[in-house]
Amino acid sequence: MGVVALNSPNMSFQLLDLDGVAEYLHLTRAEVEQRVKDQEIPFIRRGGRIVFNKEEIDGWASRRILGLADRPLDSYHEKSTRSTKNFLPHEAILPDMLAAGIIDPAMKSKTRSSVLRDLVALAETTGKLTDPKALIASLEARETLCSTAMPGGLALPHPRSPDPYLFDTSFLVVGRPVQEIHFGATDGEPTQLFFLLCCQDDRLHLHTLARLCLLALKTDILAQLRAAPDAGTMRNSLIAAEAEVLAKMNPSA
Repeated sequence: MGVVALNSPNMSFQLLDLDGVAEYLHLTRAEVEQRVKDQEIPFIRRGGRIVFNKEEIDGWASRRILGLADRPLDSYHEKSTRSTKNFLPHEAILPDMLAAGIIDPAMKSKTRSSVLRDLVALAETTGKLTDPKALIASLEARETLCSTAMPGGLALPHPRSPDPYLFDTSFLVVGRPVQEIHFGATDGEPTQLFFLLCCQDDRLHLHTLARLCLLALKTDILAQLRAAPDAGTMRNSLIAAEAEVLAKMNPSA
């Protein structure tokens, strides 16, 4: 990846060049240049060069993934799957991430702000979260950019930029509040299901986001999760839905 500068050990302060951001976003250099020309992507002019603040790119990338439709999402997911093969032990990511996380099928959250606090409290019980206050602040900053709620009753809260120092390992927290919460979905409907993404690696973060969006689009997992009687059933349903999507991607496997 083309890194121009690193002003801090925190990955959020990286500056990427055109080739670096194209690789990171699974776009061609020409596609990035067109988005710069159209002012569709955040960038900085430094002398005669175009560079990109990685924290801003992370926010832009997550918003883009949440808004991708059928074929563009398929294409992005295929590319992110290929790019993560060199460090993931297998294509299925949910068994490991859910094993390290926690699922609460009866969260008591009643408001937009309380659901973020309650998700972080769940993450804290895993013993894998190092800085709960920093995570809450990052989640709130990300929601300020635009809501992570999607049509269909799903929200995917995540830090504004992946931070390897927030977590001891990557995991997911899943919450299903007893009360529906208006979380800013574009369809105006309330949200019933929340997935908190806790990823150490930036590539895994975007890949997990794409994988969950694909499950919501390609399977009936949201209906299954709403109807599931307990956390164990919810976990099994998620793992089965991921296996279904992967089988369609690799029919000969």
